[in-house]
Amino acid sequence: MPMCTWTSRVRSILYLLLAALLVSPAAPARDFSNFDLSRYTNAEQARLAGEQLENSRQWVEAITLYEAAMDEWKDDEGLKYALRRTRIHFGVDRRYSDRSFESQLLSKGRAEALDLYDDILSRVQYEYVEPISVSRFVAHGTESLYMALKNEKFQEHHLKPGHDDAVERVRNVLIKDYWNRRLETRMDARAAITTVCDICQNELGISGTAVVMEYIFGGCNALDEYSNFLTPDRYNDLFGSIQGELVGIGIEMKSEKGRGMHLVNVLLDSPAERGGLQPDDYIVEIDGTDCRDFSTDDAARLLRGPGGSQVKLTFESPTGQTKTGTFTRQRVQIRSITRKVILDETRGIGYIRMEGFQSNTAEELDEALRELERKGMRALIWDLRGNPGGLLETAAAVIERFIDRGVLVSTEGRAAEQSQVFQAHGNNVRHYPLTLLVDENSASASEIVAGAIKDHHRGTIVGRKTYGKWSVQSIIHLPGATGLKLTTAKFFSPAHANYAGKGLAPDVAVPSPEDTQVTFYRGRTADEISADADVAAAIEDLQTRLTRK
Repeated sequence: MPMCTWTSRVRSILYLLLAALLVSPAAPARDFSNFDLSRYTNAEQARLAGEQLENSRQWVEAITLYEAAMDEWKDDEGLKYALRRTRIHFGVDRRYSDRSFESQLLSKGRAEALDLYDDILSRVQYEYVEPISVSRFVAHGTESLYMALKNEKFQEHHLKPGHDDAVERVRNVLIKDYWNRRLETRMDARAAITTVCDICQNELGISGTAVVMEYIFGGCNALDEYSNFLTPDRYNDLFGSIQGELVGIGIEMKSEKGRGMHLVNVLLDSPAERGGLQPDDYIVEIDGTDCRDFSTDDAARLLRGPGGSQVKLTFESPTGQTKTGTFTRQRVQIRSITRKVILDETRGIGYIRMEGFQSNTAEELDEALRELERKGMRALIWDLRGNPGGLLETAAAVIERFIDRGVLVSTEGRAAEQSQVFQAHGNNVRHYPLTLLVDENSASASEIVAGAIKDHHRGTIVGRKTYGKWSVQSIIHLPGATGLKLTTAKFFSPAHANYAGKGLAPDVAVPSPEDTQVTFYRGRTADEISADADVAAAIEDLQTRLTRK
């Protein structure tokens, strides 16, 4: 059962290797200082603007607006409900854009689906980091079904036209009789959901399996933002990302309505890179289908395919130049380290950019360090900006390259096996000066590294406050090639600090730049990297420390 520390920083970005979704949607970075709320004078105006986005099914944009507005008007109940409603609709849209959900989950019988629900509820009761009552878990499933009955994608799959009155009758029954029904045991939960299945079948002709699926996915809404049920495709993709290998053409993208799929990154040595795709390009057609107004998931549905198959893309550069290319899907290696270079040859200041913590990350780091040391590196800038995390064990392993003794990180959970202490062993340790770069999207495993460096006084931390995700998820295998990503523990720095929801502040704060393109760094020269404000501050720090030696 792998233990991960990933965060989903996906206000909009869904990590894709041509439609291979790695993580579930969750809250964006909590710094909304750059979000323009000036056009709204009160929470009501912001909520109405969000509803317009909802009406056009721009769920991600609506979620972003609501979260920014709640940062300004924290106690507004209307905003809280609108945010919850939008997240549920976004979740419904995502699963009904997932081929494995349709082909492998909706095809189950009702009894088999209920057995899966029992298994998930049991895992939550015994392994989730906080106690969750049966009533609460079921209530969130009822809420998801209530919302889904008015969701266009759900209706397209399960309802014939002319059922509006019956839909409202069923929704009223859900509110009146099931929303907050007191339930004590898993048997009580199964009995209640079975009755709801019968009601939906008799009144609306909806299969019991579709109803149970809303209770499964909706129940997970009772948990934290990092816990969720994984469809077969999402489960396979998550393990592919852990192993550092997935099938696709090698892109990270997000939808921008009217523009298409914005390429946030193009992976090294991928079919996309070889075919001329570059970060900041926009995919506008997929196999002849215009995707300018698609959601990320709808585009992902078209982009999926087995290794060796081809996809034809039309894409535009930021300047408007249009190109067309055919790309062959293949296994793509996800590299943790995407740039290693000497920035200051006179003083021997090296730079390493790390974008994830996968099973092969420690070996990649060793190789990068040896290469830079052969070139005369005597001090290191370690860039973890935008790094969303990864494997707990990998985080401990990479820190051990720089800290020779003591606690590196510890975890505490309800189950005894979730409480661990990771100690340094003093093998293969580097002692040269170290500066760490972090920002508001440095999360989980990145924060484990930052916490260890801070508490051991091992180096200087430069940039901005980290994301603030200090919990551990276990990936649990479930029947039918599905999985459950469940928060099972909290992690603590060597000094037993936990910065959940707050983030770890840097030693040297650098204002957030308006245009940081860290994903472009592999194509930049050493001088261009050095001109970045965060890197410049790190170089100044190391130059000062090297002069003192």
